Order: sequence, then C-alpha cells, then structure tokens
Amino acid sequence: MNRIDKAFRNLKLNNQKALITFVTAGDPNIETTEKLVLEIVKDGADIVELGVPFSDPVAEGPVIQAASERALKNGANLMQIFALVKRLRQKINVPILLMMYLNCIFKFGKERFFSMCEECGIDGVIVPDMPFEEKAEIEAEAKEYGIFSISLVAPTSQERIKTIAQESEGFLYCVSSLGVTGQRNDFSTDFNEFFSVINKYAKVPTALGFGISSPEQVKELKQYCDGIIVGSAIVKIVEKYGENSVKPTGEFVQSLKKALM
Repeated sequence: MNRIDKAFRNLKLNNQKALITFVTAGDPNIETTEKLVLEIVKDGADIVELGVPFSDPVAEGPVIQAASERALKNGANLMQIFALVKRLRQKINVPILLMMYLNCIFKFGKERFFSMCEECGIDGVIVPDMPFEEKAEIEAEAKEYGIFSISLVAPTSQERIKTIAQESEGFLYCVSSLGVTGQRNDFSTDFNEFFSVINKYAKVPTALGFGISSPEQVKELKQYCDGIIVGSAIVKIVEKYGENSVKPTGEFVQSLKKALM
C-alpha cells in the first residue's frame, strides 16, 4: 500500500484530517530544505510536497516563482532532490510528493524518473500543467513503479469533475479558486456547490489547496475536505528568513495543525 493511502487511512481512523505542506526544494539551499522538512513533519505535517524548481512555473504565483528562481540560481536539480529524499527517508516515513512540470519529467526521461522515485521513496507526483485528459503521458511508467499521479480539479472543471473524481488515486487535489498559487484573504468559490459534486463521485480522499494561508482559513475550510494544503504561506516565511527559517516555519505549521484538530 502506498504511503499516501496509509496516511489518509490512519488519519480517518483517528477522526483527523491531513495537513499537507509545500516547500520549494533548494530554497534557500538543499541543506535548509532538509532541515525544514524534518521540522514541519515534527510539528504536524502529515504529507510533504517538494516543489521541483522550474524556469517557467505557469501555475505558480509570484512567491513560489521567486522561490524557484532562487533555488535554480543555487544549482538545485532533480538529482539533488532525489538524494535529499533518500536522506529524509532515513528519518521520516510520511508521504513525500514532488510537485513539478511535465517538461522536467520528459527531459529527465519518464522511465528513469519514476524508477528513481521508487528507489528514493517518493510516493506521488503532482503535475499542474498536465490536463487530466493527458494523464496517459506518464500513467504507464507511474503505475509500473507504484507512484501516484495526483489529479487536480478546479471549480471551472464543471462536467469534467465527475470523470476526474472517479478516476483519481491517492487523493484529489481540489483547487480552491481560479488563477495561480498564492496567499488569499478570501475565496469567491461556492465550496458547498463545488464539493457536493466532488463528494458524489470521489473514490479517494480530498484535499483543498491554492491560497490557504492562515489558521483561520484552515478552521473555515476544513469542513469541506479530508485535508488542507498550505504552500505559498510557508514559502513566504522561507523567503523572509532564509537559512534561519526552520524555527518560524515550524511554529507556523504547529498553528495550522492546531486549527485542523
């Protein structure tokens, strides 16, 4: 059983919801990323997304774009990230996912990429620029090595929501609002309507992300889903404190976990 399935199963048995946290790998450097992941897991993260830096992250807002740029300038690359996950696997057993763009997988080589994912202990990939209808691009290789390809569904998906929800694996990444990632003060999405359709068809747990940036928002939105995803707000702390971001990031994650209880 994939670690993602195990994590959601165990949380459900304990009547809890998942806190899924995102950090950009290599920002400000790989060494700090390693410390950050260990800290946020200690402080309550149930699943960790590692963002693979990319020169043209079309789904990302300015905060994560800037983090990608900093990581690339510092020489972060996939081989470093695979080595990082190998080291992390000696200390933690929570699910680890890579959030990345399709071109990175193609450039690395699909077979080689998913083989390395299995070898290092990566449980899933999120590819925001790959439409659900094109999932066959990586599906065979991902399944061969037991790596989940996490599907995204947005309020604009409309009639596609049924198909995406029915065929998803691991968990369904529910995009909270239109546009790119980034902190938001409020959301215009009608979550009751959005999740009424999702919950009718979803066969896997649901996680809500894009823009959730405070414990107050976590408290407000946790009623709709099985997990909450927080990214840009964490990356913003790393941007502010750099190599000294481990402690403040951990404190922020603690506040999110408390709000999720």
